[in-house]
Amino acid sequence: MKPIDGPFIDELNRLIFHRPNFMKSRIKKRYEEDPDNAWNCCSWCEYLLIVILSTILLVGVLVLTLFWVMFYRDGFAWSESPKQQFNLHPILMIAGFITLSGFSILIYRLCRCVKHIYVKLIHMFFHAVAIPCIALGFMSVFASHEALQKVNFYSLHSWLGFVTMGMFVLQFVIGFFSFLVMLCCENKTYSCRSAMVPIHASLGLANFWLAIASSVTGLIEKERETVNETGVSSENKLVEHYITSAIGVTLIFIGIIVTFAVRRSNAPASAKVYVTERI
Repeated sequence: MKPIDGPFIDELNRLIFHRPNFMKSRIKKRYEEDPDNAWNCCSWCEYLLIVILSTILLVGVLVLTLFWVMFYRDGFAWSESPKQQFNLHPILMIAGFITLSGFSILIYRLCRCVKHIYVKLIHMFFHAVAIPCIALGFMSVFASHEALQKVNFYSLHSWLGFVTMGMFVLQFVIGFFSFLVMLCCENKTYSCRSAMVPIHASLGLANFWLAIASSVTGLIEKERETVNETGVSSENKLVEHYITSAIGVTLIFIGIIVTFAVRRSNAPASAKVYVTERI
């Protein structure tokens, strides 16, 4: 279609034949800094507190779980020792579902020092690294139960874990195609990606809480199994009880602080839009 000549309809020609540029400028405008959202000293202190506290908790819960398994559950093994093979399960699941996924969520929400596409890639990378951890954790507990002739998928913990794994895979696939693959047609897929952002963010947070619930119920189930163990002193049992309780409480605190960080109503001065609006 050829542009219409004439001074009377220059503006109409601009709107019709330069629509992509107009769309791009409109999209970029969504990412401009909002001067009304500038941070004061208290906001920056809150931001630093969230970053430091969440890092300590996410790393700390993994270290605490590793300490519990190494010193009170006799360490790790594979098929040669089914009981010790089971010990890989809590470590790998905490690493994948909690530590790596938690960092992935917080980086997407709080990292504003690089381009948004790089934030997406880092977000995806952490989740991608979590996948082999989760897969190996599932394989270890399944093989251990088979060797010890235990029934699989009989408890609330096992079914919560199964739902969490399925939801995690679904979220990863949808996120990969919706927010990375669709970028090849950025303008045409803008409305679709815009609609998917709040759904993906909400389901991701729900999946994180499901992982916490699975971990806590797993700790309770393990305590019930080991309460009648012989050959272990009552003092060691008491200390182990305190350690597992500390792991559970830490998991709850992680869920609270991650939820607070994700759903916080304000954002850094360098942030373009809120997490549920970012594409």
